Amino acid sequence: MAELSTVAPVASVSRHARIRKRQGLGQIVITAVGFVILTLGAVWMLLPLVWMLSASLMPLSEVIKVPPVWFAPAKYSLANYQEVWGRVGFARFFLNSAFVAVVITSGQLLTSCMAGFAFARYDFPGRTLIFIIILSTMMIPFQVIMIPLFIMMARLHLVNTIWGLIVPSLVTAFGIFMMRQFMLGVPRALLEAARIDGASEPYIFARIMLPLCKPALAALAIFSFLGSWDNFLWPLIIINSKEFWTLPIAMSRFTEQYISQTHLQMAGASIMFLPVLIVFLLMQRNFIEGITLTGIKG
Repeated sequence: MAELSTVAPVASVSRHARIRKRQGLGQIVITAVGFVILTLGAVWMLLPLVWMLSASLMPLSEVIKVPPVWFAPAKYSLANYQEVWGRVGFARFFLNSAFVAVVITSGQLLTSCMAGFAFARYDFPGRTLIFIIILSTMMIPFQVIMIPLFIMMARLHLVNTIWGLIVPSLVTAFGIFMMRQFMLGVPRALLEAARIDGASEPYIFARIMLPLCKPALAALAIFSFLGSWDNFLWPLIIINSKEFWTLPIAMSRFTEQYISQTHLQMAGASIMFLPVLIVFLLMQRNFIEGITLTGIKG
């Protein structure tokens, strides 16, 4: 009897060990399969981008070959970029887009931070109602307001000017909402301690709150920069002169004019794409952290 009672626990332990081993192997297989699927999906999504960058460095004779030539290192050159940048005039359009994107991004960061701080940390009459009204504007499609907006810009004499592109986008409901949600996570005791020490409100905002909001600021900066850089509809409406064209408008007109020049189109598309990629890579860490920490708080 003693031997049987000793063998039973040993058999039970052995059975549990085999079960854990099978579970571990199953988890490894599931992880490996998921990794392979995600890798294949990422490669599939990156193929058009890789071909665009490769084609922008090749002559037209290589770009139009069937089957397509993915890489032709012996024939790579910057001639396509030189032609698009210089002769076609993309340098001017690039500067217009860069100026508009930087000013809009800076304006949205400033206004969103100030409004978000007020809604998150100050109690004033009608705060909730005003915030709800601001949020409700996010549900209105741009197509609904573009005609009234154009009339306003015309009365302000901003039609066909670079500032006509900028002014309507300096304040966004999304930016205010995003910064408010992030600032609600900053401990109120930290701000109260600063007030007890005699810190002024501008000092608290600039030296305490903003440094703590770097992840959210990075995320908002990427969203704002990308939105203004790729904006096509509003510049198409407000701008008439070629000297104020941004890159999306220039690419649209360029594609119509050089419909058979695929290598030049790829060079122009690469010029549009690379600044956005650079901005994201520089702010990637803070961007991911900002998205993770910006929760839906009441």
